[in-house]
Amino acid sequence: MNFVMKAAMGGAGKDVGKMLGGEEEEKDPEAEKEKEEERQEALKQQEDERKDKYNKMEAEREKVRQGIRDKYGLKKREEAEAEAAAAMEQASEGSLTRPKKAVPSGCGDDGEEEESIMDTVMKYLPGPLQDMLKK
Repeated sequence: MNFVMKAAMGGAGKDVGKMLGGEEEEKDPEAEKEKEEERQEALKQQEDERKDKYNKMEAEREKVRQGIRDKYGLKKREEAEAEAAAAMEQASEGSLTRPKKAVPSGCGDDGEEEESIMDTVMKYLPGPLQDMLKK
């Protein structure tokens, strides 16, 4: 009978139950709090279960990975990256602390060559500029 009345009334679903003598639902704030706490607790429990499941699967994967590493003589990614970083540091330290190589002749370290270059430049300058640069 409720169904027939609800269908006949259209969208007035809650009011139909009251008209037919149905009981009103009393909303208890404490009951709502308890339901919310239970829901939160259930969500937390589900999340913990998912984390446990993920950790178990990851442990199994790591076991398989380690077996492959042992079989083929590979190193862990973190170890390989650490070794590469250490090698880079050693290379950079070596470049900073190694002794300087001897400078080949003709690279401009000789005082005579600088003078000869300066003399060549002075030859091409006008007289007044030569006088200014000599002083």
